[in-house]
Amino acid sequence: MTLTEDRAQQPPTHSVRRLTQPDPAARTRGSQRFLLVGLILASAYSLFPVWWLIVAATKDRTGLYQSNGLWFSGWHLWDNLDQLFTYEDGIFLRWTANSLLYAGVGSLGGTLIALATGYGLARFQFPGRNLVFACVVGSFLIPIALLTLPLYLLFSEIGLVDTPWAMLIPCLINPFSVYLAKVYTEATVPFELLEAARIDGAGELRIFFSIVLRMMTTGGATVFLLAFVNTWNAFFLPLTVLRGEENWTLNLGLYNWSGKRLESGVDLTSLVLTGALLSIVPMAIMMVAMRRYWRTGVTLGALK
Repeated sequence: MTLTEDRAQQPPTHSVRRLTQPDPAARTRGSQRFLLVGLILASAYSLFPVWWLIVAATKDRTGLYQSNGLWFSGWHLWDNLDQLFTYEDGIFLRWTANSLLYAGVGSLGGTLIALATGYGLARFQFPGRNLVFACVVGSFLIPIALLTLPLYLLFSEIGLVDTPWAMLIPCLINPFSVYLAKVYTEATVPFELLEAARIDGAGELRIFFSIVLRMMTTGGATVFLLAFVNTWNAFFLPLTVLRGEENWTLNLGLYNWSGKRLESGVDLTSLVLTGALLSIVPMAIMMVAMRRYWRTGVTLGALK
């Protein structure tokens, strides 16, 4: 046998490489970087309109149309604010007060009604309970715009059109808030606590206001904030049921100003943008004020 044939019969030898398991820490760091990039992109996408609005509110009419929309061109914010608060005898302040009234009082009353209704559906047995809850859930399929015309006809019959009640009454009933209150009640209010309170002689109203409401603070804050934002941003309902300028909401008034350029040739774009910037302030304050309730609700389960 030749040397060549002997080498051919020998099994080939290969260098053996030891396989190593991937480092879990490296995978975690990669996932964190990916998540961080996604959060940065989402934040930039969300804050981009706010940045444009801030920049636009600092410009006069010339800079608004002839300069870069994403950067400053002069500083005319104080002049715009002065014109905004004095135009038409300060009607902007009246619109702001109306929006605070509708969103604040309406959302507060709607939150109280939603919490009471959700508590009743979650912790009381009565005939037709499942049917009532099914109607609440089914009402999510009905858009609010579809109910605006029937509300207008109803309010016209009882003389509530162009009054604050035309905005406040619809804010008191929100099926989605009732659903949230029911779900939160089932998760936070135990039957044993209610039975103990009844054994001690507490009535149902006292149980609800003294015990249930305090335990549902986080859920109530969420319901109130969602209702406040929804009412503050409402447009079609006030457009239908409010006629006089003294009862308009902030959004409806700014919309009217933006249309004057086409109707009468008066360009109020600078005032509209400045007013839109100020309209964000109440919602931002509300969001910051509600943080402590959410923080309390999150840490409540960790306390013994």
